[in-house]
Amino acid sequence: MNTFLISYDLSNPGQRYGDLSKKIKSYTKWAKLMESCWCICTDDSAKVVRDNLESVIDANDSIFVGKLSGEAAWYGITRNVTDWLHKNL
Repeated sequence: MNTFLISYDLSNPGQRYGDLSKKIKSYTKWAKLMESCWCICTDDSAKVVRDNLESVIDANDSIFVGKLSGEAAWYGITRNVTDWLHKNL
Protein backbone atom coordinates (compact mmCIF):
# COMPACT_ATOMS: atom_id res chain seq x y z
CA MET A 1 0.00 0.00 0.00
CA ASN A 2 1.28 3.48 -0.88
CA THR A 3 1.07 6.65 1.19
CA PHE A 4 0.37 9.84 -0.74
CA LEU A 5 0.53 13.49 0.20
CA ILE A 6 -2.35 15.56 -1.19
CA SER A 7 -2.11 19.34 -1.30
CA TYR A 8 -4.48 21.73 -3.02
CA ASP A 9 -5.47 25.36 -3.56
CA LEU A 10 -9.10 26.18 -4.14
CA SER A 11 -9.53 29.52 -5.90
CA ASN A 12 -12.49 30.55 -3.77
CA PRO A 13 -11.97 29.29 -0.18
CA GLY A 14 -14.71 26.92 0.87
CA GLN A 15 -15.97 26.72 -2.70
CA ARG A 16 -15.81 22.92 -3.08
CA TYR A 17 -13.98 22.15 0.15
CA GLY A 18 -16.74 19.93 1.52
CA ASP A 19 -16.91 17.85 -1.65
CA LEU A 20 -13.13 17.47 -1.78
CA SER A 21 -12.72 16.51 1.89
CA LYS A 22 -15.57 13.99 1.55
CA LYS A 23 -13.84 12.45 -1.47
CA ILE A 24 -10.50 12.26 0.41
CA LYS A 25 -12.25 10.68 3.41
CA SER A 26 -13.68 8.01 1.11
CA TYR A 27 -10.24 6.38 1.23
CA THR A 28 -10.01 3.85 4.07
CA LYS A 29 -6.86 5.35 5.63
CA TRP A 30 -6.52 9.14 5.68
CA ALA A 31 -5.23 11.94 7.90
CA LYS A 32 -5.67 15.70 7.67
CA LEU A 33 -2.26 17.23 8.32
CA MET A 34 -3.12 20.89 7.78
CA GLU A 35 -5.94 22.94 6.25
CA SER A 36 -5.16 22.02 2.64
CA CYS A 37 -2.83 19.07 3.17
CA TRP A 38 -3.82 15.43 3.68
CA CYS A 39 -2.25 11.97 3.55
CA ILE A 40 -3.97 8.83 2.35
CA CYS A 41 -3.00 5.17 1.97
CA THR A 42 -4.17 3.33 -1.12
CA ASP A 43 -3.10 0.80 -3.72
CA ASP A 44 -4.05 3.33 -6.42
CA SER A 45 -1.43 5.30 -8.37
CA ALA A 46 -0.93 9.03 -7.89
CA LYS A 47 -2.63 9.63 -11.26
CA VAL A 48 -5.70 7.61 -10.25
CA VAL A 49 -5.95 9.51 -6.95
CA ARG A 50 -5.55 12.84 -8.75
CA ASP A 51 -8.22 11.93 -11.30
CA ASN A 52 -10.57 10.83 -8.52
CA LEU A 53 -10.14 14.11 -6.63
CA GLU A 54 -10.17 16.25 -9.76
CA SER A 55 -13.77 15.19 -10.30
CA VAL A 56 -14.89 17.42 -7.39
CA ILE A 57 -12.80 20.56 -7.96
CA ASP A 58 -13.19 23.41 -10.43
CA ALA A 59 -11.02 24.01 -13.50
CA ASN A 60 -9.33 27.02 -11.84
CA ASP A 61 -8.31 25.03 -8.72
CA SER A 62 -5.03 23.12 -8.34
CA ILE A 63 -4.09 19.83 -6.73
CA PHE A 64 -0.88 17.88 -6.08
CA VAL A 65 -0.65 14.15 -5.27
CA GLY A 66 2.80 12.75 -4.45
CA LYS A 67 3.96 9.38 -3.16
CA LEU A 68 5.81 9.58 0.15
CA SER A 69 9.07 7.69 0.60
CA GLY A 70 8.84 7.02 4.32
CA GLU A 71 11.12 9.73 5.67
CA ALA A 72 9.42 12.84 7.00
CA ALA A 73 9.79 15.51 9.66
CA TRP A 74 7.12 17.79 11.04
CA TYR A 75 6.27 20.27 13.75
CA GLY A 76 2.97 21.41 15.24
CA ILE A 77 0.96 18.42 14.01
CA THR A 78 -1.60 16.95 16.42
CA ARG A 79 -0.83 13.78 18.37
CA ASN A 80 -3.47 11.77 16.46
CA VAL A 81 -1.98 12.74 13.10
CA THR A 82 1.56 12.15 14.41
CA ASP A 83 0.54 8.62 15.44
CA TRP A 84 -1.09 8.08 12.01
CA LEU A 85 2.08 9.21 10.25
CA HIS A 86 4.29 6.93 12.34
CA LYS A 87 2.07 3.97 11.45
CA ASN A 88 1.70 4.74 7.75
CA LEU A 89 5.00 6.19 6.54
